[in-house]
Amino acid sequence: MIRHPLVGLPSDTYEEKNLLFHSLGDKYVRAVSDVAQCLPVMIPAIAEAMDLSALLDHFDGILMTGAVSNVHPPHYGGEPTVDHEPYDHHRDKLTLKLIRAVIDRGMPLFCICRGFQELNVVMGGTLEAELQRGEGRLDHRSRKVEDMDVKYGPVHALALTPGGQFETILGKREIMVNSLHRQGISRLAPGLVAEGRSPDGIVEAVSVKGAKAFAIGTQWHPEYKAADNPDSVKLFKAFGDAVRLHAARRMNEKLARAS
Repeated sequence: MIRHPLVGLPSDTYEEKNLLFHSLGDKYVRAVSDVAQCLPVMIPAIAEAMDLSALLDHFDGILMTGAVSNVHPPHYGGEPTVDHEPYDHHRDKLTLKLIRAVIDRGMPLFCICRGFQELNVVMGGTLEAELQRGEGRLDHRSRKVEDMDVKYGPVHALALTPGGQFETILGKREIMVNSLHRQGISRLAPGLVAEGRSPDGIVEAVSVKGAKAFAIGTQWHPEYKAADNPDSVKLFKAFGDAVRLHAARRMNEKLARAS
């Protein structure tokens, strides 16, 4: 019996009527299922009750999703202000440890938006709030429209690093991306490689230096209607291929131990 590879996606949390809920956006689930062709599984944000090593034994890859919340500034040496809000401390407790564990294991990792910022923090970088206030900056914030196709539509070009992983996957050195973020990278982590920059110089695509497996991050949202965007298709197929390769290697190692 062939087991489809499993991709874990950490949940966000929110409170309603004095109850805590764990949630996961459908667009991420669909991108993993329909384009990467893997089975998506939500990981609840209950880090205090989890053995991460035992948890990751069940997965073949991890997708770090975007979110409304932002990483709490003390995690990267900053002071909390209104500009940095809102927060999701339950998610922080899970994801900041999870990312490190995934990289150390050499598992495929795809980080999007908040996940992209979490990756930079984990690897030793810092974040900047309200990017649009900087001199010469674009307004990277989400457009206030109800039409999701407009909200997630292309906004600016992204120049890709020649010879980088993104150029290899996408087959070109410039793409158009959407923009729905207030925060972004301030100091790039020493453990990351800048793979793409917006016209105002903000790093919006990265890869992990010396990663044992596929490990990239995007500040934009390639998961929105991923099957309809050729660039998103290439990114999620590359992720899915890496997940399947990792799953096959795990199976071969298991069979070798049993023989």
